[in-house]
Amino acid sequence: MNRTIMFSLFILLLFQCTQLGLEKEKSSGSEGLLLLLGTSPSEGTPYIWDLPAGFPLPKIPSDNPITVEKVELGKFLFYDTRLSENETQSCGSCHKQENAFTDGLTVSVGSTGQSHPRNAQHLSNVVYNLRQTWANPVLKKLEDQARVPMFGDNPVELGMKDREDLLLERLTNDPDYIPKFKAAFPNDQNPFSILNITKALSSFQRTFISGNSAYDRYQAGDLSALSASAIRGKNLFFGERAECFHCHGGFNFTDTILHTGTVFEEVTFHNNGLDSSRFVSPNGGLYEFTTKETDRGKFRAPSLRNVELTAPYMHDGSIPDLLSVINHYANGGTGDGTTNPNRDVFVRSFSLSESEKQDLVEFLKSLTDTEFTTNPKFSDPF
Repeated sequence: MNRTIMFSLFILLLFQCTQLGLEKEKSSGSEGLLLLLGTSPSEGTPYIWDLPAGFPLPKIPSDNPITVEKVELGKFLFYDTRLSENETQSCGSCHKQENAFTDGLTVSVGSTGQSHPRNAQHLSNVVYNLRQTWANPVLKKLEDQARVPMFGDNPVELGMKDREDLLLERLTNDPDYIPKFKAAFPNDQNPFSILNITKALSSFQRTFISGNSAYDRYQAGDLSALSASAIRGKNLFFGERAECFHCHGGFNFTDTILHTGTVFEEVTFHNNGLDSSRFVSPNGGLYEFTTKETDRGKFRAPSLRNVELTAPYMHDGSIPDLLSVINHYANGGTGDGTTNPNRDVFVRSFSLSESEKQDLVEFLKSLTDTEFTTNPKFSDPF
């Protein structure tokens, strides 16, 4: 009976492979691999992930399979100042590689000089974000997010609202872009479109994988990678005294992630006990979308990877350094935030000595991945 079952399974698998076009007679080995990767041979060269240990396979939108050609095009677009109306800023102006793709400012400043109400988020492992930006509950895809800085007018960032034709004209007239767009979108009769710009930008950003910090090397078995202070800080971080891991856990040090193994997409936002003056519109957080007072001051918990490089902190850049962040949480919040009914249940006061606070800072610094912040494949190609 066992032989009969095994033979039946073999026939079934052979039939399925034939249906997929993976048998030798009808498809080359490379074409079969492309099908398994979700990329048609006519769409370009599939991007092969080189993921750190413990990192799950990213979930890529079915309408924008990631290819080497899209990533290459996206890299140029990301750093091209012609994506702003006055040609002074690019995506890379507010997302600098040396800062883990944030800008080091309290709040970002757009191409016209208008200040953004919020701090620029870093882009480390952005491919795993379940939602984009600080508090938008419906902004899921990077493709949709890319339109916000380009075409938004409150605030003005790149300032291209109603200037779509100008943007496409600039790119179409650049002879260097013609082969890049054709290679990235070989099935499009005219590959120059706003949609394809957002697809290429998103593909490039999805490759921003960061997972080679001192902490990662320690977890992989290099016990010399962390100092004694950082190890003590790690124990505090994952322990029940500081309880940082509740909102900043898992491989990406956050509580909302998306990958191919995600079964249930749980979207969470938190009020972290900042003073209520920090939650005045347009910085009301989730409240700006639901208009529920119980949602005022609730924001997405960002990943803490490369957190040493992304100061100042919080949605509005109101906390200058890591020690101040720890003091904020040890106090159970700041100002009237300590008694705010919206304050998250895990934001409560706890006692740490000054040396323990420094240990926690050292652990957070161990999440810095200098390979990521210096990798030429993410750098400005111009």
